[in-house]
Amino acid sequence: MTDRVKTALTIAGTDPTGGAGVQADLKTFQEREVFGMSVMTSIVAQNTLGVQNVHHLPVSFIEEQLDSVLTDIVPDAIKSGMIATPQMMEAVAHKIKDYKVPYVIDPVMVAKSGDLLMDKQSQKMIRDVLIPLATVVTPNLPEAEVLLDMEIKNLPAAEKAAKIIVEELKATAAIVTGGHFAQAPVDVLYDGENIHHFPAEFIDTKHTHGTGCTFSAALTAELAKGTPLIDATKIAKQFITDAIFYSLQLGHGNGPTNYWGYRLQSLPNRKK
Repeated sequence: MTDRVKTALTIAGTDPTGGAGVQADLKTFQEREVFGMSVMTSIVAQNTLGVQNVHHLPVSFIEEQLDSVLTDIVPDAIKSGMIATPQMMEAVAHKIKDYKVPYVIDPVMVAKSGDLLMDKQSQKMIRDVLIPLATVVTPNLPEAEVLLDMEIKNLPAAEKAAKIIVEELKATAAIVTGGHFAQAPVDVLYDGENIHHFPAEFIDTKHTHGTGCTFSAALTAELAKGTPLIDATKIAKQFITDAIFYSLQLGHGNGPTNYWGYRLQSLPNRKK
């Protein structure tokens, strides 16, 4: 008999085409050999072309879902993605604050189109209520700009942003993902003591739907297994790089990444 399988919980919105949100998280957990569980916050009508509509679930029902999980199978790590309203954030914070397990926040704040997904009140709530509970926060560059109300155009600015998230907003660690840095994507981790850089090759593709969800889910899975943060970040970075490189060419817009891309590294003559 092997040791008990590790578990991870995602708290997020949905994507019926499977490229982002809860669906992406569960696929990633599975590939990282962690048992995935989910609490849905919003039901989203979206595809590779964009978001068509959103239905927010009642806060009381989100609380019931959380109770169903937490009173039965306490996760080894928790991840949150789309939590759209201040009331949802308060409810999630109240339910998870006493569980001493790694908590990863993917602050879903800006759509691929550049449209804001959170109003000012929600932005303040995620800063004041959720981020202080976080083991690590993983904004991309546009999300970090909104979160901190600052421009991030280069690596030093990304380093500064990661430090602010830890030192002022009180997260334990922050990773500012650098996929929006043209030609030179570098993720920046600040662990409360040191800055660490995680560079990757630039992959010229439009098929990047759900990259933030997938990266943060891979990170969550590794933390659930007890992998140290720096090593977990390396693994998650390689996982998402392979997922983008071996894209699936699905949909009429920005297609999803390939969750089993990491298995294809040894195949000859693979093309982006």
